[in-house]
Amino acid sequence: MAFDNPLAAEIWASKYRFSQADQSGDQAIEETWSRVATAVAEAEPAKLRKHWRERFLDILQDFQFLPAGRIIAGAGTARSVTLFNCFVMGQIPDDLSAIFGQLQEAARTLQQGGGVGMDFSTIRPSGALVRGVGADASGPLSFMDVWDAMCRTILSAGQRRGAMMGCLRIDHPDIEAFIDAKRDGARLRNFNLSVLVSDAFLEALARDDEWPLVFEGVTYRMVRAADLWRRLMQATYDSAEPGVIFIDRVNAANNLAYCETIIASNPCGEQMLPPYGACLLGSINLARLVPSPFEPDARLDEARLAELTRTAVRFLDNVIDISRYPLDAQEQEAKAKRRIGLGVTGLADALIFCGARYGQQDGVDLTRRWLGLIKQEAYRASAELAGEKGAFPCYDPQILDRPNLASLDEETRELISRNGLRNGCLTSIAPTGTTSLLAGNVSSGVEPVFAFAYTRKVRQPDGGSREEAVEDYALSAWKRLHGEAPPPQDIFVTAQTLTPAHHLRMQAAAQEMIDSSISKTVNCPEEITFDDFADIYLEGWKMGCKGLTTYRPNAITGSVLSLAPEAPPAAEAAEAPPLLTPRPELLEGATYKLKWPESAHAVYVTINDAEFDGVRRPMEIFINSKNMEHYAWTLGLTRMISAVFRRGGDVSFVPEELKAVFDPRGGAWLGGRYVPSLLAAIGGVIERHLARDKAEGEHAVEHAHADAPPAPVRFKTVPSRTCPHCGSVELVRREGCDTCTDCGYSKCG
Repeated sequence: MAFDNPLAAEIWASKYRFSQADQSGDQAIEETWSRVATAVAEAEPAKLRKHWRERFLDILQDFQFLPAGRIIAGAGTARSVTLFNCFVMGQIPDDLSAIFGQLQEAARTLQQGGGVGMDFSTIRPSGALVRGVGADASGPLSFMDVWDAMCRTILSAGQRRGAMMGCLRIDHPDIEAFIDAKRDGARLRNFNLSVLVSDAFLEALARDDEWPLVFEGVTYRMVRAADLWRRLMQATYDSAEPGVIFIDRVNAANNLAYCETIIASNPCGEQMLPPYGACLLGSINLARLVPSPFEPDARLDEARLAELTRTAVRFLDNVIDISRYPLDAQEQEAKAKRRIGLGVTGLADALIFCGARYGQQDGVDLTRRWLGLIKQEAYRASAELAGEKGAFPCYDPQILDRPNLASLDEETRELISRNGLRNGCLTSIAPTGTTSLLAGNVSSGVEPVFAFAYTRKVRQPDGGSREEAVEDYALSAWKRLHGEAPPPQDIFVTAQTLTPAHHLRMQAAAQEMIDSSISKTVNCPEEITFDDFADIYLEGWKMGCKGLTTYRPNAITGSVLSLAPEAPPAAEAAEAPPLLTPRPELLEGATYKLKWPESAHAVYVTINDAEFDGVRRPMEIFINSKNMEHYAWTLGLTRMISAVFRRGGDVSFVPEELKAVFDPRGGAWLGGRYVPSLLAAIGGVIERHLARDKAEGEHAVEHAHADAPPAPVRFKTVPSRTCPHCGSVELVRREGCDTCTDCGYSKCG
C-alpha cells in the first residue's frame, strides 16, 4: 500500500510507526495495520481471532477505517500507554491537597497519551475566604495556570505535548476573568476553553434579565445576562476563545443520563463525559467510498459503508478490553459503559466527488443520509454484539426511551429490547488531524476543505517547526483524472469561501445523527463585523448544536494551516534578524536573592542593563548558587537568556515561558503565591526587573520636557567580592570583619 504523498509517509514514520533500537518493528504501513489488527483481535475467543484479524485488516486497508492515533501508535507494542484519546478527569474538590491530587492524575493521563478535560467550577472564586488559614482564595484560573505549566512539561506518550480542555460554568463568580483569559497570548496555551452555558442563562438572556454569579449557594454579585454574553462573544471574536458547551442540552440528550451526569468535554469537544469518563475514537473515511468520483452518477458505496460500520463497532469495542488505563477509576468507567466514538472523516471530499456543495441543501441532505446510515448500522451491530458478548454493565432498558434512539427502525429497536446494547454511546466526530493526513490529506472530520493547496507547519523534535506544501485529496484525484483542467468552482469550496451559516447548517445536520458531539470550528473571515459575528453561538443553539467554537484570524492566535503567500517584492523583503549587540565594558544592574525551600542555599540572580537610544533594557543575566546541583542548567539558561536579551526587541516572553515551567517534584509558596518551580521563580524575578526598567523609563519620559533633569536611576551594584567559603555574594564588612550573611563565615583583620 503506497502513501499518496510524502507528508503521509512522514506522518506514519514520525507518529505511528512502531520502531525499536534494534531496528525491528514496522517496516511499512502494511505491518502497522497487521500489528493493530492482530492486537485488537486478541479480545476475541481464541478460535475466532484469525477470522476477526482478517476482517479488521480488511477495513484498515486503503485507509477505509482510521482508528484514532493512540490506537495506531500503541496497539500491539506492549508500551505502557492508553489506546483512549478522550478523558474527563474527576470532579475537582475545593481543597488544596485534593486539587494537587487531581493535578497528578491529569499528569499521569497526559503522560500515557490521553487528552483531558476538567471542570474548574468547583473551585472557590478569587478573593473568597479560605477558612482556617485566614487567607483569600486565588480562584480557579490560578490553578489552571498550574495545570498549564504541568501540561507544558509532560511529553504525552513520548511523542507529543498534551492537550486539555478547561471548563467553567457561566454562573461562576470568576467567569468574566475566565472569558478574558486567552486575550493574553502567553497564558493557558495548553488549554482549550469552553464556557458551560445552562438553559437558565439562555432564558435570562432572552428576557434581558440580571444574572447571579454564585458559588455554593452564595450570590457574589449580579450582572446583566446580555452584557456577560456580549463579553463572551467579543472575546471569541478577538481571540477565538472561549467556545461554549450547552451543558443542559448535553445531559438531556445523553443516552446514559439515568446513571451519570456529564461535567465537561475532552480537549476537542467531541466527547462530553462524566467524572473519570473515557472514550476511544475511530473514523470511517468517506472519501475512499466513492468509486467513480466526479461522474454524473457518482455516489457513495452505502453497502460498503454499512459493512465498515458494523466491523468498526466490534473493532472499537475490543479496544476497550485490550487498552491500558492511566487510572483505575477510568478503567472502571470505561468498562461499565463501554463508550465508543465512531465517526467519519473525508466528508467534504466525498461531497465534492458526488457533485454536492458543502453547506448547501444537497450537501446537507447527503450528510444526514450517510450519518443516518452509520447510526442505524452501529446500533444494530452493538445490539448483535450484546447478544454474543453481553450488554454493557450499566445497561438499563430505559435507554430505548432516550432521544438518540428514537429514530432507529423498529427491527433494530426490537433487537435492542431483546439483547440490550454492548455500548452505552456509539458515535461522535473527532477532528482527525494527523490521521486524515496519513490517509492522503483527506478533508478532516466533518470540516470543509481548508484550502486545496496550502502550507502546513510541522513541529520538529527540537520544538521548532518547518513548512510543508500539501495538496487536498480531492484536488489530487481531480488532477489524476482531468490533468490541469480547472476543477468546478461550485463544488470545490473551502473554509475561506463559506459563510458561518454554511458551517452551522452542516454541524447541526451532523449533530442530529450523533450520540455525543462533534469537533467542528465555524471559520469566519477576518473582515466579518462583530455585529454579524455576535449571534453565531445563539444560532447554533437554535439549530440543535451541543457545543460551538469559532475561528476568526486575529492578532492573538496563530494557525497551524496557512495559505501560501505570494513572494514579496525584493524591495519589501524582510530585514535580517538583528545581530547580537556588543557588550559595553561597564554595565549597571541589580542582584536579587531567592530562597528556594527545597535548597539549603540561596540562589542569586543578577541582571545587568544597558541603555540604547535613551531606553534602558536588560543585556545579560547571571544565576549563582553554592548548590552545585544547579550549575549546569543555570549556566546554560544564563547563556541562552543573555543571547535573547542582546538581540533586543520585546523580551517579555522570557519570564512568561519560565513562569510556566512545572516541577513534578512540587513547587513552593513564595510571598503568599504558589510558584510551580525554581525556574518559575527566576522568571518572576526577571518579570519584576523588566517592570522596574519600564517604570523608570516612563518616569524619565514624564520629565523629558521639564526644566530639571530626570531623577537619576539607582541600581544596586553587583558586589566585587564573594565569600571564600560558600561563594555567596552576601559578603559584608562589619566592625572590621568580613562576614557572610548566608553561611556565617567571618574573618577579621
